[in-house]
Parts: sequence; C-alpha cells; structure tokens
Amino acid sequence: MNRKVTVVGGAGNVGATVARAIAVKELADVVVVDIAAEKAAGIALDIYEACPIDGSDTRLIGTSEYAATADSDVVVITSGVPRKPGMSRDDLLNVNYKIMQSVVEQVVKYSPNTIIVPVANPLDAMCQAVYRLSGFPRERVVGMAGVLDSARMRTFIAMELGVSVENVHAFVLGGHGDTMVPLPRFSTVAGIPLTELVAMGKLSQAKLDEICTRTANGGAEITKLVGTSAWYAPGAAAAQMVECILKDKKAIHPCSVFLQGEYGVNDLFVGVPVKLGKGGAEEIIEIRLTDDEKVAFAKSAAAVKELTTVIGV
Repeated sequence: MNRKVTVVGGAGNVGATVARAIAVKELADVVVVDIAAEKAAGIALDIYEACPIDGSDTRLIGTSEYAATADSDVVVITSGVPRKPGMSRDDLLNVNYKIMQSVVEQVVKYSPNTIIVPVANPLDAMCQAVYRLSGFPRERVVGMAGVLDSARMRTFIAMELGVSVENVHAFVLGGHGDTMVPLPRFSTVAGIPLTELVAMGKLSQAKLDEICTRTANGGAEITKLVGTSAWYAPGAAAAQMVECILKDKKAIHPCSVFLQGEYGVNDLFVGVPVKLGKGGAEEIIEIRLTDDEKVAFAKSAAAVKELTTVIGV
C-alpha cells in the first residue's frame, strides 16, 4: 500500500483505536509511534495480526523512532497527558504544549508535506500550538473535535426519538469543551430540523435542551463513568477525518480550524464546518447565525483564546 498514516501516541487508548480503525478500513499503512517503544510495537503487531481476520492488507509497525514515519500522508497526534488530581488547567496546558513541541519538530522533519490532525486536549489550544510550531498553512492542521461532538449529539437524538443514527445529522460549532455550541436548527432527522420536530410535538423543548447540554458535557460523562477519557468515539472520529482526506471525499464536517475573519473570529482555532479533502481543510463553510448563536459562538471562542494566551500561541 502506498499511503501512510502515522499515529503519534499510538500506544494509548485513543491512538490504538485510530490505528485499528484505519487498518480495518484498509485506508493506509500505519506507523504507531510512542515513547513507549515496546508497547507501540505490541499494539501494532496485535492490530496487524487481526488484519487477516478483517480481510485487510494494511501493514503496521510500532516504534519510538520517527524515521519510520517519513513521508506520511496524514499524521494524527493523540499524545498528551490527562489532567491529574492537583494539576491546574494551566499546568496541563504547559505540559501538553511541551509534548507538542517535541512531536511537531519530528513530524515536520520527516513529513514536511503531511496533513496534521491533532486530537490531544485541550483540543483547540493544542491545534493552535501545532499550527504555530509547524509553520504549515492553515489548511494542513485540522483538529478533531466537532466530528466527535456531532456524533455524540446524533447518538442522543437517535436514542430519544428511537430512529436510526443514519437518519440523524447534528451540527456543533465552537471550542471543544463545555462552551461548544450545538445548533438544533441545523440538526436534522431525515432532513427535518429538530426545531421543526419540537413545533410538531415530536420532541419537547426541554428534552432538546437536555440533549444539547449532554452533548456539551459528553466527554465529562464518559470520564465520570470510566475513570478516564473516552477513546472509542474519539478514535473513530479521527479515523473518519483521515478517510475523508485520503479519499479526497470533499465531505463537510465540523472541525477545529484556524479562522481568519470567518464567523467574526481572527487568528484562532475554533470548530466550524469545513470541506475535508486531499488538501486538508479545503474550504470553510460560513453559515448565518442568529444573534443568540453569535453570542454563544463568541463566548466559546473567548474560552479558547484564554487557553492559547496561557501558552503564548
């Protein structure tokens, strides 16, 4: 296979899930990179040994050496530490920023033409760090956030209405955190906006508000139940983005991208709908927001700005 995807931090739960999803879909050969070299090798070998069962000819290797990642088409960065007891938000930011510094240096050295998909948290701030450190054009740094948030919202809508998730499309903008902005009027079931379903009496406004709140707190809900951050859904979301890029699908998904005037935001990574293709974020789709939606979006962007200020990016 000619295409290559590198998953940095691939020995972790999210990274391993990304590698596994790419292998199952036979999208590209995969390099699992992690400072834990033996674990990376073991994860890669385990996934590789599943490929005959999956009918996939994807090849995988696991290593701590970035030389093996040379000329990757896409690099997914899942590296980062979770927030620990006693650790402040600023502490977490600074620790993960240092990790991004070491990772991005190696990525740029070996794959100067790649597209980077950051997954590490806090997502939007880490995207901005990767963008500044890499010197890449904004189209080639695309953060995984809205694909996951929208998937969570789709799940909750399908659960509530008892319909197939395939019939549900959800629209979530803003930073990847509790200030994200779910947009019910752009979220649909078989083409019917949620706001119309409320008007029809098929969904109560209270239940819709509850779904939006649950979406914004989706990550925290998993952490409370499992004791650590989610990995299956984030990994699947990142793999979907990789698929859109490698297959040049031109699919529109909400992703964290560097805004330069769009939605009234300048020089900041925030989640908005973008067209994903071989060039990365090939087009930013700018939709008209109501006054209330504009306020919510601006609040979310301001929350991201606070984080980027801490690490000076």
